[in-house]
Amino acid sequence: MLDMKIKRTGYLLIFLLLGLGQVQATQKDNYKITTVATDMGIPWAMAFVSNDTLLVTDRDGYLTQLDLTTGKKTDISGLPWDILSLGQGGLLDVALPPNYAKSAWIYFSYSKDIKGQGTTTLARAKLEGHTLIDWQDIFVSKSISRKYIHFAGRITFDDQGHVFLSIGDRGVRPNAQDLTNHAGSIIRLRHDGRVPTDNPFVGNDQILDEIWSYGHRNPQGLWFNARTQHLWSIEHGPRGGDEINLIQKGRNYGWPIISYGKEYMTPFAVGEGTHKEGMEQPIKVFTPSIAPSSLIQYQGDAFPNWKGNLLSGALKLRHLNRVVLDKNNQAIEEIRLLESLNARIRALIENTDGLLYLSTDDGKILRLEPNNE
Repeated sequence: MLDMKIKRTGYLLIFLLLGLGQVQATQKDNYKITTVATDMGIPWAMAFVSNDTLLVTDRDGYLTQLDLTTGKKTDISGLPWDILSLGQGGLLDVALPPNYAKSAWIYFSYSKDIKGQGTTTLARAKLEGHTLIDWQDIFVSKSISRKYIHFAGRITFDDQGHVFLSIGDRGVRPNAQDLTNHAGSIIRLRHDGRVPTDNPFVGNDQILDEIWSYGHRNPQGLWFNARTQHLWSIEHGPRGGDEINLIQKGRNYGWPIISYGKEYMTPFAVGEGTHKEGMEQPIKVFTPSIAPSSLIQYQGDAFPNWKGNLLSGALKLRHLNRVVLDKNNQAIEEIRLLESLNARIRALIENTDGLLYLSTDDGKILRLEPNNE
């Protein structure tokens, strides 16, 4: 019996040592956390309208302007009446396009109430004082469902006048491979909602023109890097199998035919396996699930060791996730930060100085900055 215990302990040590090469919980980065605001509801997204002013969405259907200098919070009016704040739905992302200084348009995603069911919608409006004006629903997706989950809703922009929006499978797995609806896809539009003529499926009567990629489960992080021209996503798997993907035009990312996750109620894997011809492989898989939310590729100088790293929040495992990429965009290291906060990190954004602002599901806005003391 003693020999058996020694062997089992040895195997455990080997397993742990191997694991250290892949996932690190480290405090070697010298930083400090400041609480900027509290009582912000469920702050799903943030956007800078100036260096000192954030717009913050609350999933329950509220929009707040936050003065980072004084901490003053101001309610913004003018949101539509048909935001369906139920389950995972509600007022979701807020984002500014690269030409915001000229156009003044602010973009939103939300779950639109259509006879008690929700569908992911992309809208835009302008801010006049503390009121939104000229609200336009520029894209109402064909993703309606009686299930109030997997809306996705992240927005990002390229530098060629396009906006991307992620849409989850709405809790109906076959949706992600059914290209007659938008569920389980990433869509690409012009800023005014028109379909670009070079979208991959334009002219195919069997596929919706707006679709850029498909086979996604619930991609709650979406990021376009204008320097590299790469579009990144991070999405929830089922029980295990969260993924980081490098999104390419017209590609199929496999859900639910291939997956690295398992069924919730059984020990069986989801789908046919982890690989299939014609379906893309993720850059990074998280097993067990971290439940990722939001994604950026760090660009600043405040944390020079992080430049080019992919940063995301983790809702389930409650940390800030940092993934290091090599020159071929392969994930070579994962580092978990801020675990001591024990907070569901929902969204993150970088300011012009390279400082990070994080939102948490307990209603806080936090600032992460170097500790130079």
